[in-house]
Amino acid sequence: MVFGGVTQYILWMVICWIITLVLILVVGRKLTLIPTNKFVNTVEYGYQFVRNDMGEGIIGHGFKKHVPFLATLFFFILISNFVGLIPGCKTPTGTISVTWALATISFIYFNVWGIKAKGGLGYLKSFAPAGLPKVMVPIIWFLELISTCIRWLTLAVRLYGNMFAGHMVLGIFALATSIFIQSAIATGNVLFGLPPIGWMALLIAMYALECLVAFLQAYVFTTLSAVYINLATSS
Repeated sequence: MVFGGVTQYILWMVICWIITLVLILVVGRKLTLIPTNKFVNTVEYGYQFVRNDMGEGIIGHGFKKHVPFLATLFFFILISNFVGLIPGCKTPTGTISVTWALATISFIYFNVWGIKAKGGLGYLKSFAPAGLPKVMVPIIWFLELISTCIRWLTLAVRLYGNMFAGHMVLGIFALATSIFIQSAIATGNVLFGLPPIGWMALLIAMYALECLVAFLQAYVFTTLSAVYINLATSS
């Protein structure tokens, strides 16, 4: 569905961006030395999780300047994934155009910081590790260049594939449950009421699993971005 040239996924992307912005501004104002608000405490814990686990744990020295970028990625993707689980809403990460844009931002970010850390020529030279036989340098350099470009593709496709597939499965289970319930009501047969119970149980189980996937995909995307930043900036 398109609204004035804007697809519903882009519309929901803007909505999720606004939610992320409001969340950060509101929580930022309510931070206290001794946490008293459970919601604020939960968001702060999420930030500390990104800072310690993905920033310090993966990037290491100089990680602090990258934490705002990683935290923004994590919370935006997490919010986008969970919004899509609300009936009637769409997940922005369920379309390749949005995940491709996120992957592009991450790709540009770690390459820019790699150039800042090593210089333009130094960064290109770093694709081929020092100490290689001269005859192997062009081959390894080319393979590493291709590998770096593939990171761009894998970031986008991994997030899109998992979120799209998960929502398709939920849709199928919800449709099957609805069909069985309608059949039971139309026929008035008690036996037709048994399958909907099983399908409903499976739907709840799949929904719980999709909640876990929504978190894991935000975690994986942000973690991989941190790994690529480390690879680009490390000596």
